[in-house]
Amino acid sequence: MVGAGSFAAFAAKAFLKTDGIGINAISDVNEQAGKQLAEELNAKFFPVYQDLLKDDGIDLVYIATPPFLHFDISKKALLAGKHVICEKPAALKASEAEELRLLAKELELLYVVNLMQRYNPLYAIVKKIVQDKIMGNFLHGFFENYASDENLDEKHWFWDEAKSGGIFIEHGVHFFDMFSGWLGKGRVIHALQMHRENTRTTIYDRVQATVLYPKGIVNFYHGFDQPKILDRQEMRLQFEKGEITLFGWIPVRMKLHGLFTKKQLQRLPELIGSFSIVENCPEQVSKKVTGRFLNIIYDDHVTIECGSDTEKHNRYQQMLTDMLYDQWKWIRNNDHVRIVDDENAVESVRMAEQAKKIAQKI
Repeated sequence: MVGAGSFAAFAAKAFLKTDGIGINAISDVNEQAGKQLAEELNAKFFPVYQDLLKDDGIDLVYIATPPFLHFDISKKALLAGKHVICEKPAALKASEAEELRLLAKELELLYVVNLMQRYNPLYAIVKKIVQDKIMGNFLHGFFENYASDENLDEKHWFWDEAKSGGIFIEHGVHFFDMFSGWLGKGRVIHALQMHRENTRTTIYDRVQATVLYPKGIVNFYHGFDQPKILDRQEMRLQFEKGEITLFGWIPVRMKLHGLFTKKQLQRLPELIGSFSIVENCPEQVSKKVTGRFLNIIYDDHVTIECGSDTEKHNRYQQMLTDMLYDQWKWIRNNDHVRIVDDENAVESVRMAEQAKKIAQKI
């Protein structure tokens, strides 16, 4: 592991749940943090990560450093013959991400970025609803991220675009990738960045992008300007016969509201698992309505909820475990089709870079 911050420590616990995986070495420029994590994991500590790469006992390198270091460390690790799992983003430029993808392919090594949202069970449920058109065709969506900046002081690397890439690249890649998995390849058609007043340096703390997908549009908003107690996220997908709302940047709670046939309602437990109907609208004389000049025949007009906010910690850790296991299966058998692969690494940065490039600065 290169990087010994709090997230690396959290990830280590998830990784060690995978049979056949052991953590042999830690490297971090912060010697105190690196030694402490190495001691907790009974691993060796390397003050310089290049020395870690010389260790023949290491097969895979996990990178959890600030983004501006991702490309260089990933490239050196691949050239040293190591498989690579890197935290998002792959790099600050899509061209660099593509270089890493091609290098890994040439060397027949694993290269992937931890875009773990696709390992969330709720992600798979939404994907199935979209694919099977259970709620009709997709029309519009949004992701609203009202994130905390309480632990991001003015000198934090997060605000330095030379180190983080800016909010679209540092954070937005997760959600560009998530919606692309549901809706297909997207194209950014509008974007803006808003700067924070009364700061000694130029800080852009709010960004927004509109992305056109094959069947509809999605608005993405990220604002890092809230106290931690008010940190919250919500995403919604609107269809012809209702909508799905997901709560949290790692969704653990979901609400469906719409028009369903009896057959569709009977299928939902198989698709969703346990859920509760929180509202069943009063019976109407007619169960036939129109929308978009089309007839919609239904039996029930309901609101359904499932999941709980208390699941977040365990869900997050399980997603990391599932991600590593998926990649580990590919290492053992290259015919294994991964949920997330090197293409996700490149495409997510491509969209984020596109948004940043066309963004109007306000």
